[in-house]
Amino acid sequence: MLYLVRMDVSLPHDMPAAQAEDIKAREKAYAQDLQRQGKWQQLYRVVGEYANYSVFDVESNETLHTLLSGLPLFPYMKIAVTPLAPHPSSIR
Repeated sequence: MLYLVRMDVSLPHDMPAAQAEDIKAREKAYAQDLQRQGKWQQLYRVVGEYANYSVFDVESNETLHTLLSGLPLFPYMKIAVTPLAPHPSSIR
């Protein structure tokens, strides 16, 4: 199943820089591993925001929830999920 996911990140302003950098490094490694597995198919930055749009291809809602809640930045995110289906007019 395909999902379009918007993730908005809001780190606490008083979070120590070293802690923020550690979380971001773990987030990058986790995201890149999911991309290599083919589960996180596309990742786009939202210009001017600490946010992204991503396309996930996973088996179920539960699988997506597990992947997203495993993100190191998850506690600092607002996430919106839109399930996707093929459009009948698409040539792909």
